[in-house]
Amino acid sequence: MGDEKRRAVEEEVRKLKEAGFIKEVTYTTWLANVVMVKKANGKWRMCTDYTDLNKACPKDSYPLPSIDTLVDDASGHKILSFLDAYSGYNQIPMHSPDREKTAFMSDRANYCYEVMPFGLKNAGATYQRLMDRVLAKQIGRCMDVYIDDMVVRSPDEQRHLRDLEEVFDEVRRYGMRLNPAKCPFGVSRGKFLGFMLTSQGIEASLDKCEAILKMPSPTTLKDIQRLVGRLTALSRFIPKLAERARPIMKKMKKEALSKWDMECEQAFAQVKEILMNPPIMNRLDEGAELHVYLGVSDTTISVVLVQELPAPKLVYFVSRTLQDAETRYRQVEKVALALLHAARRLRPYFQSHQVVVRTNHPISKVLRKPDLAGRMVAWAIELSEFGMHYEPRGSIRGQHLADFAAELPPTGNDLWSLYVDGAFGKNASGAGIVLEGPNGFLLEHSLLFKFRTSNNQAEYEALVAGLELAKDMGAKKLICRTDSQLVVGQMNGKFQVKEDHLSKYFHKASALMSEFEEADIRHIPREQNTRADMLSKLCSGKDKGQLTTVIRQILLQPSVECHAITTDAANWRGEIRELMKKQDDGCTLRPEETKRIARFLLVGGDMYKRGFSTPLLKCVSREEAQYVMDELHNGVCGFHSGQRTLKARILRAGYYWPTMEEDSRIFTKKCLWCQAHANDLRAPPHLLHFITAPWPFSQWGMDIVGPFPVGPAQKKFLLVAIDYFTKWVEAEPLATITAGQVQKFCWKLICRFGLPKTIITDNGRQFIDKKLREFYQNLGIKHVTSSVEHPQTNGQVEAVNKTVVAELKRRLGEKKAAWVDELPEVLWGYRCHPHGTTGETPFNLTYSIDAMLPVELGEPSLRRQIEDLALNDQELRVELDTVEERRDRAALRGIRP
Repeated sequence: MGDEKRRAVEEEVRKLKEAGFIKEVTYTTWLANVVMVKKANGKWRMCTDYTDLNKACPKDSYPLPSIDTLVDDASGHKILSFLDAYSGYNQIPMHSPDREKTAFMSDRANYCYEVMPFGLKNAGATYQRLMDRVLAKQIGRCMDVYIDDMVVRSPDEQRHLRDLEEVFDEVRRYGMRLNPAKCPFGVSRGKFLGFMLTSQGIEASLDKCEAILKMPSPTTLKDIQRLVGRLTALSRFIPKLAERARPIMKKMKKEALSKWDMECEQAFAQVKEILMNPPIMNRLDEGAELHVYLGVSDTTISVVLVQELPAPKLVYFVSRTLQDAETRYRQVEKVALALLHAARRLRPYFQSHQVVVRTNHPISKVLRKPDLAGRMVAWAIELSEFGMHYEPRGSIRGQHLADFAAELPPTGNDLWSLYVDGAFGKNASGAGIVLEGPNGFLLEHSLLFKFRTSNNQAEYEALVAGLELAKDMGAKKLICRTDSQLVVGQMNGKFQVKEDHLSKYFHKASALMSEFEEADIRHIPREQNTRADMLSKLCSGKDKGQLTTVIRQILLQPSVECHAITTDAANWRGEIRELMKKQDDGCTLRPEETKRIARFLLVGGDMYKRGFSTPLLKCVSREEAQYVMDELHNGVCGFHSGQRTLKARILRAGYYWPTMEEDSRIFTKKCLWCQAHANDLRAPPHLLHFITAPWPFSQWGMDIVGPFPVGPAQKKFLLVAIDYFTKWVEAEPLATITAGQVQKFCWKLICRFGLPKTIITDNGRQFIDKKLREFYQNLGIKHVTSSVEHPQTNGQVEAVNKTVVAELKRRLGEKKAAWVDELPEVLWGYRCHPHGTTGETPFNLTYSIDAMLPVELGEPSLRRQIEDLALNDQELRVELDTVEERRDRAALRGIRP
């Protein structure tokens, strides 16, 4: 260390000793070096390098307040006072046993701190915790604190004097010392956390702006990095910074490293021009709407937050450069990504205010489609938390908002193009749709038909679905292209429509085309329709290719049939409502009418029927009934059961419509997967062999199924277990079956459901291993093995094996290797499926209540619509009091001859 630095160290050590902050120490275990850093005034600051000590210290995860929130709260006030503690960290004493760990060396001796020094890993969190306790009554009301930065803000002078007096009383009570030389009182503006606070709002720091304005053009990579760092600190005040600074950012990449060029100089000049008169940011008024404007280019996304009423106020500019993969996103995905980035980056704003997205892009319609797939569905779920509204853009006012006048790169074409193609396959049929719009808008749609269809019918289905999609996206002028000569000829009047089933499609497609301002349909060769052709084959089973679509959808019945159903969807409910209204008005009804409406009532505007299996059944339209059946049969918690079981699940979920029995029969009869993988029962049934269990989870049956097609992580076997009382099923996919794997599986069962009395298995080597037997003996579990060539001994698990395998086949279709991913949904469906032996679902016998099913989200059930926490808690206790009765009833039913 040079003489100048050595003298500065000696002087600083002398001051610390006189202040009582340090003491001399010997034989210390920890020892750090001092580092001298030159201040802006030319003097030296002594720092201690605690790198090794910090690595050994655990992290104090005390939460620090949001800088944006603090700055917003402190802005817009008339009077401000900024407080600075005198050697703030040094006012906190060190824990006595830890003092010697802070030791550092000088030329003449080793010293350790008796107070908290700078440079410790958790010093900031410790100081913030102290400030939050000392000034707990004032923080958030009249002052804001971020570690050692403190500001007192008030709307007027009299209030400010009272606030200061209150703060000083607390400071004095805790013995805290302030540095008057660094405490400006009663000012109208001042620097806080790198921003300039004024009564008008939040201004960019003049020092930071001048540092860029006075900076010469960079000549080295370090100069460019320094410039980018300074621009990032002012990003809130620079509209579309990522786009403006892109030429500069490219110079930071090693492969693009070259001399500063004219493009970079122009970008630098644009940024300097903005910083000569930077915009003033404002805090949002309480309860005000937050308006969001989006800007998208090929390589960047940008967002601005604005409060428009009562007067326009700028709140925040956000932008970033798209990563390599993101630059290849479709335009609709880039717009959604811009909104998602703003919601993540400025989450407190989105959570505290009603957000209105001003956009002319059909992003709201895309995000609200129920059949999204891939990353878009994840984005839609994340954005749904904020309950955003979408409105078309109006005129944009303000100098700094001019950059957002164009949301997307300009184009003068408002014509939409639709490419459709249908595909007929032996196992399944499908359709592909490609919709292209202005500004590079591209939407791909893949349909799977779960009904029998001809090739011409598939072509018409593709056309109808494509026209409906274009209508949803707000297209006015449309050109539709398909490679089907029959469809084009019939739609243009050149061919006659002779088949009755195609006539329905013709009339529906003609009606849809008439709703556009301009619409035309043209024939193109198959070579020009390859994208739609490949999308159709994704679902039809032909040459699937390697495509990732934005939207995928399953069509359960022909679109013309759906159209016919929805025309009178609510008639049956409407007739009953009319009769109930007449009765309420005092009109006398006929005896048959009175009998018809006796079991119906209205709850919150919805109609319910008093049931026998469930107290109240929600009455649904035929369209809603189609959704209920589809969700319970094919959905996430669906189960491909027969007509009787589907009807029972509908009633148990709490839904009713007059033709539910017949509709359930037709629905299950039309399910292709049920027909393809139904059990072929030829042998006459035998008498049941039952084994009783004294209490839930006291007796488990266990077996191995497989091998299956190889799935992720080479998994090809399934270890299955069923509880003999509740019929609860657990299953785990495994790559190999060993005794150790079986033991781990058993331990998981024990940790979740407690120690069983008995476990029944076959005589497989994995089940009769010596170590596994010792495991059972140590836990007091009786292990029973079935007789050789007599699987009826463990018949329950054998039966559930068949059920699980059959359900996997129905769900997977051609994608057999995906059985591992599909297994949790199969198990969920089984657990929520009434068992023929007990008459209850395994979930209900386990948890004493029916599970909340996805169908109750799409079509809200009574318990979803009427939510009372106190009443729910009371009802749940009642259910728990009666669960033993239901279990006893299930047990008696299971052993009934």
